[in-house]
Amino acid sequence: MTARIFRSIFLVATAVLLACFILIFGMLYEHLGQQIQAELQTEAIYIAQGLAQSGMEYFNGLRGTNRITWVAADGTVLYDSDSEAAAMENHADREEIREALTGGAGESTRYSTTFDERRIYFATRLSDGTVLRVSSAQHSVWVLIMGMLSPVIFIFVLAAVLSGVLASTLAKRILRPVNAIDLEHPEQSETYEELAPLLSKIYHQNRVIDSQISELQRKQAEFTAITENMSEGFLVIDEHTDLLSYNTSALRLLGAEAAGGKRSVLALNRSEGFRNAVERSLSGEHSEEIFEREGRYFQIMANPVSREGRVAGAVLIILDITEKHAQENMRREFTANVSHELKTPLTSISGTAEIIKNGFVKPEDIPHFAGNIYEEAQRLIALIGDIMRLSQLDEDSLPLEKQPVDLYALASSVLHRLEDTAQKKGISFALSGQRTIVSGVPQVLDEMIFNLCDNAVKYNRENGHVRVCVSTEQEHAVLRVEDDGIGIPAADRDRVFERFYRVDKSHSKEIGGTGLGLSIVKHGAMFHNARVSLESELGKGTTVTIVF
Repeated sequence: MTARIFRSIFLVATAVLLACFILIFGMLYEHLGQQIQAELQTEAIYIAQGLAQSGMEYFNGLRGTNRITWVAADGTVLYDSDSEAAAMENHADREEIREALTGGAGESTRYSTTFDERRIYFATRLSDGTVLRVSSAQHSVWVLIMGMLSPVIFIFVLAAVLSGVLASTLAKRILRPVNAIDLEHPEQSETYEELAPLLSKIYHQNRVIDSQISELQRKQAEFTAITENMSEGFLVIDEHTDLLSYNTSALRLLGAEAAGGKRSVLALNRSEGFRNAVERSLSGEHSEEIFEREGRYFQIMANPVSREGRVAGAVLIILDITEKHAQENMRREFTANVSHELKTPLTSISGTAEIIKNGFVKPEDIPHFAGNIYEEAQRLIALIGDIMRLSQLDEDSLPLEKQPVDLYALASSVLHRLEDTAQKKGISFALSGQRTIVSGVPQVLDEMIFNLCDNAVKYNRENGHVRVCVSTEQEHAVLRVEDDGIGIPAADRDRVFERFYRVDKSHSKEIGGTGLGLSIVKHGAMFHNARVSLESELGKGTTVTIVF
């Protein structure tokens, strides 16, 4: 602003000074011309008086700066102070000479080729009819200006300095109220009336900006709250794979540290699946990939973000699908096991029936083969029943409602049903504890206790023992089934609750069962919000505890 004010002041001052100089030099030029003319007239009068008294001899002692010319009535030059008279041309045609001859006096101003300059001439007619002429050089305006160049330059420098000082002072005085304006509250500022419309616009614009900032902050807070509370990983990248936004879940799932500064998302995970998803999304394709890290499985879904017809980045969602992956594997394994377990009795039934159909069985052997068919059918029915029970437990879709159940009485009933089976192996039962009530589905609880006790009998030694205890510990109902059988190897203890998993697969058919007993126990416990634990020592026995 100071520079603009300086330029304005200096230009105005320069214009005024130039106008003044032009006017002054014009007047001065006119005045100097008139002054020279008067001096020439006076000088001519004095020279005429001297010439009248002394004649030509008067010129001998005459010294001066002006040119003196004496011309006869016919124009012949009789004398010239600056040139030889005889060599000069006739002056009868000179304007000032003609006026002097006719009117007694004459004057003119013209350019002289002799002196190569502009000159002023004055001529007067003497009493003898001759003409005396005096002339002097007339300095041009540029000559006058050059003669006054130093003071002119000084005046312009002074004008520039004064303009600078004045501009600085004015700028400070003008800007002081402007600088004092509170842009946050312009309506409260006291300044120039001319700025009132501007301050009003600033005030309203501030209100709009404040409203927009508040809305953006609210939306940002909502977005942050949503993304930070997501269990899924969320990443936003630009077209160069640089991170623009992310949540903590993304770093946790990728096993990466805080991504401060500009950083490529590819640096967070080096797996091929992750890289392929990023690269395909930035090429404009939706991509889904699965990658593994430290034994866990993750799914990444990448979608491109377009702007003005080109891919400007991508949004990545990362899901921990370890449980889903395990369930999928379990489902495939379960399907394969179910197919195998169903196929085995059906194959036996089909084969036996075919033998009977073809007449290869003696009449007296038919009851034996029919018995085989019946046993395999019962095995098939039991397997289907267990599968359906597990399915109901998985889906929490049991049609029965929970009710108070006496675990002690239920355990006693189960042991009574297994007495015949236990006696065949010489195994004895022992039930201890007290009446303990839990809220549950009697049928499911019965199956849980039955499967535990049945396994304790099947995997026990000859003349072994099975001990069942029902008690209350720290306000929790506890069921404990203990045997002194063959035990479970350490490598198998974590898997015995899996479906169709058998520790001794070579003797599974001899022992019997569907391979789903302990799975029903586990899922039945989960259905009743109970905890199952197993302790076993190879060759010494196994203890299974359920805490309700």
